[in-house]
Amino acid sequence: MNALQLNTDVSQRCVVASNELPWSDSPSPMVQRRLLERNGGEVARATSVVRYAPGARFDAHSHELGEELLVLEGTLNDELGDYGPGTYLKNPAGSSHAPFSHSGCTLFVKLRYLDPQDHQRVMVPTRQAAWRQGLVTGLTVLPLWGFGTTNTAMVRWAPGTYFNPHRHYGGEEIFVVEGVFSDEHGNYPEGSWIRSPHLSHHQPFSREGCLILVKTGHLG
Repeated sequence: MNALQLNTDVSQRCVVASNELPWSDSPSPMVQRRLLERNGGEVARATSVVRYAPGARFDAHSHELGEELLVLEGTLNDELGDYGPGTYLKNPAGSSHAPFSHSGCTLFVKLRYLDPQDHQRVMVPTRQAAWRQGLVTGLTVLPLWGFGTTNTAMVRWAPGTYFNPHRHYGGEEIFVVEGVFSDEHGNYPEGSWIRSPHLSHHQPFSREGCLILVKTGHLG
């Protein structure tokens, strides 16, 4: 793949309906992806939805600046384990693996966003984990990982939940896993990716209820 510049300006708000994007090929003939943002060629800082056909695999490769992923459907496998639906996995900078999927799977993936000083591998089966009460009624939170100013979490919104107006120091990124997430700018159904820049401001809510993956503090 030639160098690609797609939604790379992190000073601008960006919303992408990933379910409406076409699938594009990857270096593996049985793996396809929907590109949400990308800065570079085949080795790139990137955010994507990735789909493995049953039996698909990648050759062993390293992640110079790490990888974060959430299994949306199916099961991902590698030499360290099996990761079913709802599994969050963080492979730190310098790690390597040879991922594959016996049954097929769909993933939300971020590449080359991690601090090289953070060496911890993280695996959280979010569907079996203990969630915490959030700051308002109707909100439950599952912290996944944090390092420096950056934090990643899952947040579940009960129907009719409204949050306080707030500002994002270091920006915020959301992927809607289930339901419909909303704020004063619009409504974002399942598969929506929303990136809000440093010092952006909004008042989020969910009328229908939703489950979102949230990453903050990484866009300063």
